[in-house]
Amino acid sequence: MVAAVTLVSASAMAADLPRKAALLPPPPPPSPWDIAFGASLASDYIWRGISQSAHNPSVSAYTELRYNINPMWQLYGGVAGNSINFPNRAAGEFDLFGGVRPTFGPLALDFGFQYYWYPGGQCFGGQFQNADCILPSLPNGNWAKKNWSFWEVYNKGTWTVNDQWALGYTVFGTSNILNTGANGTYLSGSLKYTAPTTAALWGTVGWFISGEVGHQWLGTSDGFYGFGPGFVGGVPYTDYLTWNVGLAFTWKVFTLDLRYYDTDLSKADCNVYTSDHTATFGAGNVTATNPGGLGSKWCDARFVAKLSFDMTLGALK
Repeated sequence: MVAAVTLVSASAMAADLPRKAALLPPPPPPSPWDIAFGASLASDYIWRGISQSAHNPSVSAYTELRYNINPMWQLYGGVAGNSINFPNRAAGEFDLFGGVRPTFGPLALDFGFQYYWYPGGQCFGGQFQNADCILPSLPNGNWAKKNWSFWEVYNKGTWTVNDQWALGYTVFGTSNILNTGANGTYLSGSLKYTAPTTAALWGTVGWFISGEVGHQWLGTSDGFYGFGPGFVGGVPYTDYLTWNVGLAFTWKVFTLDLRYYDTDLSKADCNVYTSDHTATFGAGNVTATNPGGLGSKWCDARFVAKLSFDMTLGALK
């Protein structure tokens, strides 16, 4: 009799479970909002093949607010900062950016706008243009504007072929690169191989190899940099190729990137474009566009080690 009662009670409870479970509210949908952030320390800050930190170490940080309209469309906006060493002694680089990222299966696109702000700069040279400059020139004779800030529009894309291989491209364009008065267009293509999880080092450290080839088209500067015989109206900058290849190791949110950079710019053409305050004289650097003979090493080959972390608030939940 006791066994029968127990069996009936257990059956009643089991029958009642689905009805009670049905009364529980469904879990809330994931929030469409998220925040990404990160920081890095690098032995050099290379931008399109050219040092922005005079071949000195550089720190950077960023934060980005994201809104996922649906799984295929994401809106974003953010701010980033980098330590630099510019000829005009600007305090740093601060980037304001935003755009939209549509995704179509294996193809991820990115359309956006970026403003590069370099506050705290000083003017060197340019008195003949009635510029507000503190000195006739930099100690080595180069000139530099007070304000180097400018904007760009861009389009990026990544096609994930499979778990190991990905192809990418970037296109950037502006009518006034580094506030020189020259237009600039940058186009690059990249290839990335990510090792499968079975090839992880020590069981937890992933790794990948990637490379990029880019071309920077440049126009002619405004009159500030073009004063003198033969340069009325500006100095024509030299277009150049740049490339990089590197090996990176990943562990949780950290990445250690070991990368080689180079360009095909001569030291003379590099000096004309950068106004490098560390450039030195060399007889072989005297050209029609670089009559002073200063040569810059900012565009030379360079090995860079960079340690960074990247994460999102959503991943912390």
